[in-house]
Amino acid sequence: MEEKQVSLATLTVHCWQYQLNQDAVIPIHKMIRELETQGVVSKTHSPFNSPIWPVRKPDREWRLTVDYCALNEVTPPLSAAVPDMLELQYKLESKAAKWYATIDIANVFFLHSSVS
Repeated sequence: MEEKQVSLATLTVHCWQYQLNQDAVIPIHKMIRELETQGVVSKTHSPFNSPIWPVRKPDREWRLTVDYCALNEVTPPLSAAVPDMLELQYKLESKAAKWYATIDIANVFFLHSSVS
């Protein structure tokens, strides 16, 4: 995978945490602890923050989402190569493979290299 240098934000961002639904507090803390245990996220001291926004899923579980709107406002744009899904599907279908696999990338955001 090719690494790209990302431009730094032009200003710091500090947002107040939204008021949380009390039913979400314990499950979200548990989710964050699990991500820490897995080494996916770590505690840090930073001049930046973004409020979390727990969303209840149809199965009554909670999904951890983060509101990055304020951070996005001060971050220079980054162009990313996104494949043309129709072209990709055509190429896959033309190979006449017997098996296809998919991967759930629900936490793909956390899988980026960072400087400690």
